[in-house]
Amino acid sequence: MTLLAEGTPVIVDCPESNDFKLRAEDLDAAITPKTKWLIFNSPSNPTGGAYSSHDELKALTDVLLKHSHVYVMTDDMYEHLVYDGFEYVTPAQVEPRLYDRTLTVNGVSKAYAMTGWRIGYAGGPKDLIKAMAKVQSQSTSNPCSISQAAAVEALNGDQSFLQERNAVFKQRRNLVVDMLNEAEGISCITPEGAFYVYPSCAGCIGKTTPPNSPNGGKVIESDEDFVTYLLESEGVACVHGEAFGLSPHFRISYATSTEALTEACKRIQRACAALQGEAKAA
Repeated sequence: MTLLAEGTPVIVDCPESNDFKLRAEDLDAAITPKTKWLIFNSPSNPTGGAYSSHDELKALTDVLLKHSHVYVMTDDMYEHLVYDGFEYVTPAQVEPRLYDRTLTVNGVSKAYAMTGWRIGYAGGPKDLIKAMAKVQSQSTSNPCSISQAAAVEALNGDQSFLQERNAVFKQRRNLVVDMLNEAEGISCITPEGAFYVYPSCAGCIGKTTPPNSPNGGKVIESDEDFVTYLLESEGVACVHGEAFGLSPHFRISYATSTEALTEACKRIQRACAALQGEAKAA
């Protein structure tokens, strides 16, 4: 999207050693006089990582206060999908002085399970919203009135089901994390939000697929090789970490039935156990 707008995207690595989170010093080092926006996603897709305390966000907002030319696009899509007593806050809540240069983006696809209705929305400074509307009106059609009415009902209606759904998501998250950590060569931290896990497959890199599997005898050289092996040998579909810019990991969504997740994790365990040889040293 940045390239389409003739900008230059700058990717700041957020490795597992930092719980997949952006550190203040890394943000500060990445900002230049040409920086226009920080795109901030919490809880995160693909890792499920979220900024779990006021202090974590305050360190980032303190950096942004130093750079008054930088706007913040805060992607709050998973704000209701948080677990273990996590308290959700946004950058502008932590630092009200950022309010006039914050664009808040959200939608009903995730928390309200309304993916097919195709409704998102944004709130921000009046001049910015006016400019966005001008661009959108010339580039794409508007969402239909039925979808808009349905989204209003979702946002204004009874919200009690969110806690019930979150309890189920938490159970599924814990199931998947536990079962993946039992698989040979896989390690998986517990995410704070969203409905993804982002395990490392580093312990499988360098091993060889079993002779009786499709493309038997192939060396697993990357996370893409690993997820291809899972798909071809066990019919389990995941997304390789390189697609998100961080290897050697892969993403699993637990927004499906407990039965399907249990079976998928059993197949991943079986596939990992069948790999042969030694993993490459980290």
